[in-house]
Amino acid sequence: MNFELSEEHLAVIEAAHEFAQSDLLPGVIERDTKQEFPKEQIKKMGELGFLGMMVDPKYDGGGMDTVSYVLAMEEISKVDASASIVMSVNNSLVCGGLEKYGNEEQKEKYLTRLARGEIIGAFCLSEPEAGSDATSQSTTAEDKGDYYLLNGTKNWITNGNSASVYLVIAQTDPSKKHHGINVLIVEKETEGLMVGKKEDKLGIRGSDTHSLMFTDVKVPKKNRIGKDGFGFHFAMDTLNGGRIGVASQALGIASGAYERSLAYSKERKAFGVEISKHQAIQFKLADMATQIDAARLLCLRAAIEKDQKKDFTTASAMAKLFASKVAMDVTVEAVQIHGGYGYVKEYHVERLMRDAKITQIYEGTSEIQKIVISRELLKL
Repeated sequence: MNFELSEEHLAVIEAAHEFAQSDLLPGVIERDTKQEFPKEQIKKMGELGFLGMMVDPKYDGGGMDTVSYVLAMEEISKVDASASIVMSVNNSLVCGGLEKYGNEEQKEKYLTRLARGEIIGAFCLSEPEAGSDATSQSTTAEDKGDYYLLNGTKNWITNGNSASVYLVIAQTDPSKKHHGINVLIVEKETEGLMVGKKEDKLGIRGSDTHSLMFTDVKVPKKNRIGKDGFGFHFAMDTLNGGRIGVASQALGIASGAYERSLAYSKERKAFGVEISKHQAIQFKLADMATQIDAARLLCLRAAIEKDQKKDFTTASAMAKLFASKVAMDVTVEAVQIHGGYGYVKEYHVERLMRDAKITQIYEGTSEIQKIVISRELLKL
């Protein structure tokens, strides 16, 4: 495996780093405190091409590889995970799913605007009674001939209020179980769609997380992606790519906490010397750096396998499982290295610790990743 990054990859890192430092870092603590969606920052992110990085240029995307996406996600997540999850969902779940499985009419109407960052999208799978068990969809899409009648509730929807386009997973034929599920493109202004209150969360507080309620929402048949009954396959396949995004987000959160801890250890003195000279701190930094490097290699392996059009199911699940644990472990140690200062908002690491936890939960919990990995190993 070649560990050399290309000039294009290095340019992506530089651009993402500059954007994160100049546009995201100012006000990130205030946005977290106020649960404020980074609207202007997301707009700039779209203008810079970060919201449609892997989309084919013929649909106004960046045409970049998945490695570039991972590198950009890490840099942006070091500073603001609330912004990076918008980037992850729009790139992996929405643009990725539409480009791979949508028809030309759908791509022209929705994908081009999503790739340009003119609008953002949301992926609607989770329900009050269907989180990890994605087969148990209670949201229904009743076939009415030339349209579907959509009813139900979706929970924990990232970009819930800010999205203009929703990819909604719903059950059309319960007798067919998961083979009777469809995925529908629903526009925000559609009559019968109501956005619930914003969730008051532990972390990624700037992220726009809402419930969505659908009451007799008419969705034209032309807004169905793929054949009848294709929805569950669409969701599972799309989530494989989404896991690379979340793994990269976890990696970035860990990297950001480590970099702050390393710098702090060279400034803070205890017993007359910088704390970086104490072996207890040196060992913590060594463990953090080693874990982060291992997580980065797993993320890059998954990205490379995706770019090579291999089956990256195991690689993406392993990357998410490991990187999310690293994010938790490293951010906890970062707070410890900072001592009392780590417990206050000014030093950022307490926010990174809170942000880290969700990476073990959304787009498949750590327990689900272990199921995915073991099934692939055993081919159950």
